[in-house]
Amino acid sequence: MKLHEYEAKNIFKEYGIPTPEGFVISKEELSKIDDIDVKSVVVKAQVFVGGRGKAGGILFADNKEELKEKINELFSKEIKGEKVEKILIEEKLPIKKEYYLGVVIDRNEKKPAIMFSTEGGVDIEEVAKRNPEKIVKYHIEPRKEFLPYSARWILKHAGIPSKEIPVVADVMYKLYKIFKDMDAVLTEINPLVITEDGKVYAADAVLNVDDDAYYRHDYSKFEEFGKKEKLEFAYVELDGDIGVIGNGAGLTLASMDIIKEFGGNPSCFLDIGGGASAEIVKKALKKVLENPKVRGVFINILGGITRCDEVARGIVEILKEHPNVKFAVRMMGTNEEEGRKILEENGIPYETSMEEAARKLMESLA
Repeated sequence: MKLHEYEAKNIFKEYGIPTPEGFVISKEELSKIDDIDVKSVVVKAQVFVGGRGKAGGILFADNKEELKEKINELFSKEIKGEKVEKILIEEKLPIKKEYYLGVVIDRNEKKPAIMFSTEGGVDIEEVAKRNPEKIVKYHIEPRKEFLPYSARWILKHAGIPSKEIPVVADVMYKLYKIFKDMDAVLTEINPLVITEDGKVYAADAVLNVDDDAYYRHDYSKFEEFGKKEKLEFAYVELDGDIGVIGNGAGLTLASMDIIKEFGGNPSCFLDIGGGASAEIVKKALKKVLENPKVRGVFINILGGITRCDEVARGIVEILKEHPNVKFAVRMMGTNEEEGRKILEENGIPYETSMEEAARKLMESLA
């Protein structure tokens, strides 16, 4: 789950990481502006997109009239397709330098990694391509404590001025503590700002927490938690136009691979799990077909505790509502004959070969 910038900054403050003074408003709270003395401020759309500044999501204002104008501008636009529901208004900092600081799970090393760069304010991916030597990466043993001297060592190797090392190291140490305490998969400050008077601030804040750690935390105070769908299956949205449904993570991943092999591009990973009823299959298909880009659906079922007749009933119900969507079904296992009979009676083709089902689906879409 992603936290909005203002939510992440509230947590940063709790851990003692300095952030600019500011406040959040929604469309219903515009009257707040009349009660404040506005100086130079930054007006930031609270949206989950990369490159927000380049896309027009970060504006500046020097007085109340300008501020109202910029707020109305942001509320009236979409940033990379995402509507602006809230805006963070912060003091404009007298910036001298910008650094990058982040903590992420390095899945290859199976460890958290702290990354620091003197090239702040731009995407870290750009720095990695253009000046990889500018990024210092430090892996942390999960069962060992990350201590302040290690933070100072990282910054010394990054080559920042000695007088900055103590204040930046303090932020690094606290950022890793947030990462660990919150069960995060990513926390990031870009840019980490040094001001003209030598103070350090988290000018931006990213905090993404692990869905599988919900049971250890109370995330109900965060916006996205309330919006999060309580799904009865595992679902990950992707960029393609072919819905992929399987029962079991391995089978679903193999289904995605076979669609790619025949020239398709999956729109999702959806695992209905074991023992799925017709109702769950219907909900899964509805979820896949919410995406307007979906042209076809590949359903791959190897029934153990999942009954093929239940899956077939769910497919039939949804096909009635979406007659123009192409379906391909590979179905084997428990109650296989009953399931195939239901599909046949409703004119839905099925295969016993995963490869053949994927090939026929892609041919029908060509």
